Amino acid sequence: MSLPDSPAPEERLRILFLDFNSYFASVEQAEDPALRNKPVVVAPVDSDTTFAIAASYPAKRLGIHTGTRIGEARRLCPELLVVPARPRLYSHYHERLLESVGSVLPVERVHSIDEVSFRLLGAERSVAQATALAQELKQRIADQVSDCLTCSIGIAQNTFLAKVASEMEKPDGLTVLEPDDVFHRLVNLPLMAFPGINRKMAARLQAAGIFTTDQMLSASEADLRLAFRNVGGARWYWLLRGREVEPENRVGQSLSNSHVMPPRLRTDAGARAVLLRLASKAAVRLRQGGLRAGTLRVFVSGRKDWDATTRLDGAMDSVSILRAVERLWSQRSFEGPVKVGVCFTELNPSQGHTASLFEETAQWEHLSEAMDRLNARFGKDSVYPASLHDARHTAGERIAFQKTQLLDEGRDPNEWYPDQPISRDDPSSSVS
Repeated sequence: MSLPDSPAPEERLRILFLDFNSYFASVEQAEDPALRNKPVVVAPVDSDTTFAIAASYPAKRLGIHTGTRIGEARRLCPELLVVPARPRLYSHYHERLLESVGSVLPVERVHSIDEVSFRLLGAERSVAQATALAQELKQRIADQVSDCLTCSIGIAQNTFLAKVASEMEKPDGLTVLEPDDVFHRLVNLPLMAFPGINRKMAARLQAAGIFTTDQMLSASEADLRLAFRNVGGARWYWLLRGREVEPENRVGQSLSNSHVMPPRLRTDAGARAVLLRLASKAAVRLRQGGLRAGTLRVFVSGRKDWDATTRLDGAMDSVSILRAVERLWSQRSFEGPVKVGVCFTELNPSQGHTASLFEETAQWEHLSEAMDRLNARFGKDSVYPASLHDARHTAGERIAFQKTQLLDEGRDPNEWYPDQPISRDDPSSSVS
């Protein structure tokens, strides 16, 4: 096995990576003492047909994890407590946590709602100093936010290895990967323990003769290029050796929205209504992000799947986007719809976009912007296209782990906000 060269002292430990444990479930436990030390899952709704978004560690020890169907989770644990998700609350806690950890070290990068990293400088790069800072971060979170919110911390030469280290001891762990010991600490990990290696990628590596982490660590840069079937293999070679490699450029940036429909909407009309709602939400995201989309894809998953794609020519207004969905919808051929979604690709900044030669398109953009302003002032869905009437309360905002903030369509009386009491008995705490 080819070991990395011994780095200079100032390069030994550069990154501290912090991963909050069972984040959504831990926030709920922080808010409700009755949930603490109990098997808890957070789900979109309390229904046996839906899936767990997050699970507390008592639930995980019983085999319940993210993605477990609630009916199966209840079979594994009859005493399970199912908590409907409150996305805006998790975003609020995220901001509080950033403020707390930022008082110890400047946050270099927010990776997701439950992951942040810090750059270590000077004397902070010694094992003793880095470990002391990690302990101070843990204590500051407990003192300033909640002792229910534990975190696992990894410290290493680069962000990639520090993230791997943060996964090695959970919950509430602290792992330091010193350069001289990295390969010996990693060698027994399964390939899928590394971020970026899923089942599909593991199968690709196995097809190239790489079945174990030992084999991956021993492979040359050229071997990894062949195994990964792209230049990303070279990135892996150097990341595993502690080098700081610039992130890959994201070509073909996209924006997507999907939704598993409740049984009452699993019809042709219901799927159309929810699809239009998702497209409308995505259009608001485009405008809030100052983006225009070049391509739209819609899909329906069910007994028989269907998807279709069309060009948009830099659209960002709701009218032209909803009309494009309707055109695609006329070609539909699916059966038993369960899930619908939209995906915008070829995104470009609105600034510098050549204005449309058609006055009608410009008017639609002004109309969409006016609707956004009215909803921001008077509340969500104060004004909306008539085609959304039957589905305007569906496909409520969710907060995936990769997302830290929610789409602001205007204040919704059915959602929790920071200026309201945080209570499960308060109707405003429910999620639409």
